[in-house]
Amino acid sequence: MSKPVVLIAEELSRAGIDLLSGDFDVREVDGTDRAALLAALPEADAVIVRSATKVDAEAIAAARKLKVIARAGVGLDNIDVKAATNAGVMVVNAPQSNIVSAAEHAIGLLLAVARRIPLANASLKGGEWKRSKFVGVEILDKTVGIIGFGKIGQLVAQRLGAFGTHLIAYDPYVPPARAAQYGVRLVTLEELLRESDIITVHLPKTPETVGILGERELAMVKPGVIIINAARGGLVDEDALAIALKEGRVGGVGLDVFATEPTTASPLFEFPNVVVTPHLGASTHEAQEKAGTAVAKSVRLALKGEFVPDAVNVQGGPIAEDVRPGLPLAEKLGRVFTALAGGLASRIEVEVRGEIAQYDVKVLQLAVLKGVFMDIVEKTVTYVNAPLFAQDRGVEATLVTEDESPDFRNLITVRGTLPTGQQLSVAGTLAGTKQVEKLVKIDDFDVDLTLSEHLGFFRYEDRPGIVGILGRILGEHGINIAGMQVARDVKGGHALIALTVDSAIPDTVVETVVREIGASSGRAVDLVEL
Repeated sequence: MSKPVVLIAEELSRAGIDLLSGDFDVREVDGTDRAALLAALPEADAVIVRSATKVDAEAIAAARKLKVIARAGVGLDNIDVKAATNAGVMVVNAPQSNIVSAAEHAIGLLLAVARRIPLANASLKGGEWKRSKFVGVEILDKTVGIIGFGKIGQLVAQRLGAFGTHLIAYDPYVPPARAAQYGVRLVTLEELLRESDIITVHLPKTPETVGILGERELAMVKPGVIIINAARGGLVDEDALAIALKEGRVGGVGLDVFATEPTTASPLFEFPNVVVTPHLGASTHEAQEKAGTAVAKSVRLALKGEFVPDAVNVQGGPIAEDVRPGLPLAEKLGRVFTALAGGLASRIEVEVRGEIAQYDVKVLQLAVLKGVFMDIVEKTVTYVNAPLFAQDRGVEATLVTEDESPDFRNLITVRGTLPTGQQLSVAGTLAGTKQVEKLVKIDDFDVDLTLSEHLGFFRYEDRPGIVGILGRILGEHGINIAGMQVARDVKGGHALIALTVDSAIPDTVVETVVREIGASSGRAVDLVEL
């Protein structure tokens, strides 16, 4: 079989390429050459870009095999995430790769503005020694307002704390206790504007944040305030900022990002107290290396059909370490459920009980849906398109959590209603220090069966001799039993045999067993990795 194709459309670190080269067919294309990109995409299973390559709806439609789009960086302005999601394509980025570099660049811009370093540098290199011309301001005792107190904002706060500043922040999504850990007082945006000697912006670009510092806000600031934006272009209204600079309401500006990029002409460039850089926040060797290796690891996971923590269009968000081991179990329970059902359920409920219920476990529901559809659709099922398969086929999926779990530390149960109205449920847990995947319940039957590659299930009326008949038939066909569980509701009532075997049980053998033991149903389940 040919290796999956990973298309690298922009520069990627050597370490990132090395992580991919062994298992994948790594190809390169100039992502800014639209024709070349569109020509290369049909064979791509994954595409890795930075900020210059546009992966829009047209590009996604051309990439018929595409499973993942990886952005070696943080921003996603150049990727049509909605179109990718509709196509079942995972979108990943490297959100942690450049946070230190971005925070340090913001500090660098602040110092450059406050001490007028670029002007002094140009003057001295131009043959002038004019110390009095470049008198700056100290950072000590200044009030710094941080707009956006996420990871980068927090790193900026840590660094500015060493300068002896007074730190305030505006972020409606951060609890005061969290900010207090960094010595930061949360305030309203209006309070921040009026109190700050320095304002630094660290927000993502969304419809709500575009123009957050506009004409109205800039009219509220302290006279002589320094404004830094090393986050995203458009967060600060550049026209309004130029007017505030001209009127002297703003004393200095440091910009690394612009509403339109690339840009080589702006009214802001005319002001001597404005320091600008061409979007260099992530431009360090360390950040490039981190971004390259991070997206390479994500691509490997995505092409294996596994959950990718840095996926931006997958429900569930970051996975708690205590939840992560349950993903393969949940997926297998989904596959067992569908196999026992003999088709697709019209309604599926995933119940998570026990200690892990205190975490966000939506990803376990995704894993179940992935398993449910894995053996019944021709397309590759991923964490992205599994909910779309459910939606398209009218399958209602719900998630229920409960902290109490009387019998097991943690328990995942998949319940469903079949089109016939029949109810079916399977439940599993992770047992012991080795986290062994166990099937512990099928409907009302208690079992204790290790989930292996090949399983068999037979329902019948409880009576003597059934195990012997089953063993004989499997033996005659060279199928070795590895483990077996017999469960029943009452003596002489309904019974269930659940077994693991060393090789797949052919349908013809299942039919033979069902016929000879008079079973009401028989199913062979193969959990071999697809």
